[in-house]
Amino acid sequence: MAGTGFTRTAPLKHWSGWLPIAIPVFLLVLGLRYIAINGLVRPADEGTEAHLFQILMPVQLAVMAYFALRWLPRAPGGTLLVLALQTVAAAAVFAMVYWIEHPALTG
Repeated sequence: MAGTGFTRTAPLKHWSGWLPIAIPVFLLVLGLRYIAINGLVRPADEGTEAHLFQILMPVQLAVMAYFALRWLPRAPGGTLLVLALQTVAAAAVFAMVYWIEHPALTG
């Protein structure tokens, strides 16, 4: 593997392994900040948080695809575990957005 630029490390230590987990964590913090400041009210116009969500979620999906293509052939077991973590992190963000968008359904 000389000259490929690929190092034999754990998949989660590669930037494409941890970045799709860091993006949802960042978005969750932004969402919690929004709730703490504004409560569960919907503004007339989308705010910064919504625009960041719309920009960063496609980026996350692209990085997840890159990660899967790069790491699945080399380390399938560890890669599937990291992909599961990345998917759970993305699902948490979507759940938070649903909760903010539909506050009447939450009790």
